[in-house]
Amino acid sequence: MKRVRFYDSPVLNIPMPMWRARLVLILLMLGLGAVVVKALYLQGMSKDFLQQQGERRYERTLVLPATRGKIFDRTGEVVLASTIPVRAIWAIPEDAKEASGEQLAQLGKLLEMPVRDIQGRLANEDKNFVYIKRQVSVELADRIKALKIPGIHQQAEVRRFYPEGGMTAHVLGFTNIEDKGIEGVELTFNEELSGTPGSRRVIRDRLGRVVEDVQAVVPPVDGQDLRLSIDAGLQFDAYSALKKGMEEHNAKAAAAIVLDVKTGEVLALVNLPTYDPNHRDDRKGAALRNRAITDTFEPGSIMKPFTVALALDLGKVTTSTKFDTGNGRYRYQGSVISDVSRNGVLDIAGILRRSSNIGMTMISERLTSQEMWTKFTELGFGRAPHTNFPGVASGKLRPWERWRPIERATMAYGYGLSASLLQVAHAYTVFARNGDMVSLTLLKRQGKPTSVQVYKPEDAALIRSMLEAAAGPDGAKLAQVQGYRVAGKSGTARKIVDGRYSTSKYRSSFVGFAPVSDPRIVVAVTLDEPQGGAYYGGRVAAPVFSNIVASSLRRMGVQPDAPFESLVAVGSAGEQE
Repeated sequence: MKRVRFYDSPVLNIPMPMWRARLVLILLMLGLGAVVVKALYLQGMSKDFLQQQGERRYERTLVLPATRGKIFDRTGEVVLASTIPVRAIWAIPEDAKEASGEQLAQLGKLLEMPVRDIQGRLANEDKNFVYIKRQVSVELADRIKALKIPGIHQQAEVRRFYPEGGMTAHVLGFTNIEDKGIEGVELTFNEELSGTPGSRRVIRDRLGRVVEDVQAVVPPVDGQDLRLSIDAGLQFDAYSALKKGMEEHNAKAAAAIVLDVKTGEVLALVNLPTYDPNHRDDRKGAALRNRAITDTFEPGSIMKPFTVALALDLGKVTTSTKFDTGNGRYRYQGSVISDVSRNGVLDIAGILRRSSNIGMTMISERLTSQEMWTKFTELGFGRAPHTNFPGVASGKLRPWERWRPIERATMAYGYGLSASLLQVAHAYTVFARNGDMVSLTLLKRQGKPTSVQVYKPEDAALIRSMLEAAAGPDGAKLAQVQGYRVAGKSGTARKIVDGRYSTSKYRSSFVGFAPVSDPRIVVAVTLDEPQGGAYYGGRVAAPVFSNIVASSLRRMGVQPDAPFESLVAVGSAGEQE
């Protein structure tokens, strides 16, 4: 066979038209020109837009959360609220399509979620990030990670933890899922507790993994720790005593407050029913109400000492002034004022000890509406207490110009106005001190507290001795505490139902202080709608007061100021209110 060299091929000998070569050259030049123009357009005119699009897809500013400050009790040793690490379970829907039904079933079982809910979250393929469940414990998250489910990822989060649970719920409040305070101390001091978050500018891949940093890290500044005035031990004692009293009398609700007479610090604040702030499902309904500071009620007889003290202060009565209360019924301004029993002739100490409404009406006749309104306002009624707590109620105290004589009489013994338990407890500090009312605080006091003089010291001392008698053998003897002299006043107020005073629903209260020789604490207790027969404050609230005072003074190491053998045996209450 004859070999033909490629350059001798007859095909190559065929001459090609020049226009085809020129056409190819022109097309190549046009294509190259288009590429150059496009490159110039993208790198010149569209540079900023394309960079923004790239950054949106891969560059992120990560927020470096600050650790929320801890909340301690007054000792600084008991942690009431802290932040613990948790994780969020999230997914990339497109990748999660590779997960098997069995894997999703296992995930749903661990998260306690129906599989259809998980599938519903994964159905949106337009998104590249969806939460499955947030604030999952680290232990549970590790079990989920071991399943190696395609498209399911995790990220670090934090959650607020409250070791004391429902016992301190109404004081501390709680945070939302973003760790922002929305109730109680958590809300009031949210800014201080939150701190300042930091930032980190990074490039991330489609799986959310950090590839590199593109900007210097700004470190977070952690939140401040708070030291409350609350004593965890006293809080527990008050909670236990209140719960026992509420269950014994089958009450609808109850509240108790313990104040430090010397410093104005709130040592304990308890509300029942309560809730566990660690469980989001519990945070609903009436259990959320901080009844001690947001609920107002007509105080009833616990207001009587303030009216008597006013009359003493103005010189309208003396300790020897007598009032004939008759047979227990007194017609006044077209209405009938009645006492629980016939008391006859009483002095002002007897009026407080026997809790005589008729005696209080007679005292009110010696006072003007303006005088009473002014003094009640000085005591804090009708205005919100100056305390760093959200939702504090101001109560109701109508302008004195609109008081009728009968209303002045009823206000003298605690009807026609309303107040919170915190307001009443705060006002009683004037009798536990030298007639001055100390300022309140929920934080551990630093330095000397301020106070406002309301009554003359000698008049406050007289009322103090009268209140000791009111809680003595001839008064609410169930309020007595072994080894300590106590003073206080009970109150039993009818509740208003459908615009009328109920004959079956009451609020039973007792407010007092101890030890009388050198008062250290004021304790206020109220039970709403006690059932089972007993409803007088001297029978229902006084024993709770006694239990709280006894445990509190012993925890505080206060020396007894009464001989043990002088304690009157506890029996049925002599005072009915």
